[in-house]
Amino acid sequence: MPTVDDVLEQVGEFGWFQKQIFLILCLISAAFAPIYVGIVFLAFIPDHHCWSPGVAELSRRCGWSLEEELNYTVPGPGPAGQAFPQQCLRYEVDWNQSALGCVDPLAGLAANRSHLPLGPCQHGWVYDTPGSSIVTEFNLVCEDSWKVDLFQSCVNVGFLLGSLGIGYIADRFGRKVCLLATTLISAVLGVLTAVAPDYISLLLFRLMQGLVSKGNWTAGYTLITEFVGLGYRRTVAILYQMAFTVGLVLLSGLAYAVPHWRRLQLAVSLPVFLLLLCFWYVPESPRWLLSQKRNAQAVKIMDRIAQKNGKLPSADLKMLSLPEDATEKLSPSFTDLFRTARLRKYTFILMYLWFTSSMIYQGLILHVGATGGNLYLDFFYSALVEFPAAFIILFTIDRFGCIYPLALSNLVAGAACFLMVFIPHDLHWLSTVVACVGRMGITIVFQMVCLVNAELFPTFISGIITPFLVFRLMEVWHGLPLALFAVVGLVAGGLTLLLPETKGVALPETIEDVENLRRKAKPKENTIYIQIQTSEHPNST
Repeated sequence: MPTVDDVLEQVGEFGWFQKQIFLILCLISAAFAPIYVGIVFLAFIPDHHCWSPGVAELSRRCGWSLEEELNYTVPGPGPAGQAFPQQCLRYEVDWNQSALGCVDPLAGLAANRSHLPLGPCQHGWVYDTPGSSIVTEFNLVCEDSWKVDLFQSCVNVGFLLGSLGIGYIADRFGRKVCLLATTLISAVLGVLTAVAPDYISLLLFRLMQGLVSKGNWTAGYTLITEFVGLGYRRTVAILYQMAFTVGLVLLSGLAYAVPHWRRLQLAVSLPVFLLLLCFWYVPESPRWLLSQKRNAQAVKIMDRIAQKNGKLPSADLKMLSLPEDATEKLSPSFTDLFRTARLRKYTFILMYLWFTSSMIYQGLILHVGATGGNLYLDFFYSALVEFPAAFIILFTIDRFGCIYPLALSNLVAGAACFLMVFIPHDLHWLSTVVACVGRMGITIVFQMVCLVNAELFPTFISGIITPFLVFRLMEVWHGLPLALFAVVGLVAGGLTLLLPETKGVALPETIEDVENLRRKAKPKENTIYIQIQTSEHPNST
């Protein structure tokens, strides 16, 4: 009996029908970008200083410029190693007293300003920005700056927990149902985030959006790879991830045009509702229908694909079905990943690669927002380098395999982070160039780890959590997060070389297949059945 891949070879592996579905589902990938890294613009930290009663009136009376006002009334940088005292401390002076003059008003109170007592900001802060962020609205600075970290950590926890649950929903109720439900919920939660009245509700909505948004992206990833033929699956998966890069580029322009965080959040959330109209055109996965023994519906969809692609349906299309032992092969256990010594080694290495690639990728993006340059341009430039990264993957993976390009990209990313530690702050252009090189390297890693993961394991592991370290480590030392990224990236490059090359090797079906990966590859025909089972990621042929 023919399999789905057999039929797709006759009716079109990537014809007009699949291209339409691909473009529609790419909208999901692009819409995921503001959720994943939107914190860069939603929680940007502008220059700020304590607000002191009476300073504004004194400044107007004396006719000070903004520079003069800051020079006369805000504490200076302070001793080395003290974290931003001018932003978190104020002079304990009554600025309403009439004895203060307009020329160096503090001179009459102390011969040296360093002798004046300093105190915490009791009346709030003044922010030097024309827009707004959750930082400026909820005063998430100084002692409360850790709350920005928690804001991002909540969505990352949601990604981890949601990936586990959404995967079950997609397998139990179908890819399309999962896609529609998660899209609707994510859009609603995005709007609720934009109107959140306080910080606690903001965290709650952000966590809940994380629970469904990563699963939504994965559902689209799964669906498109299940609609195309074996020869196009990897390419389509990489291009689907490239659509995420398009979302990053668009996000930088939108954030520049809409500098207020609530309006920006609405601008990226409301269009998601329109995706629901497009998704009604997307049919259910015929592979999933076959796994649920709904063969008639699967045959009907395959016939529709043939008509849209201008092909004649296969003569034995009605015989389309899964092998009798498919159910047995679809019930792996998580503990299987640790059953043998070799599999344990591969598991721990890939878990480390997932962790480091996500941490460095997200960390470099967040570092852009903390370097003091042009936030929008730096974000835009670093997003652009992800396009050549995708093309490099497409060019190298069939020629050189996965392992060596993956190891080299890890080393490039680690080396770039190491070099950035020693670049002076006044050479911002050089730091940006090196950061873009590192971003390109870690983007290659991020996408290729997905491919290696699918090719080494008989089941798909989804869900990652990335610790939010950038801002806290920068308070200790500006280059500390980069030093951390360099170490973990270089170690990841070395560990990658311990993985087996998967070029020309059949997709492993069982634990025994993983153990024998270094042996001669199976014939290509024997791998077609496995594609039905493990279509979460693109496969090698």
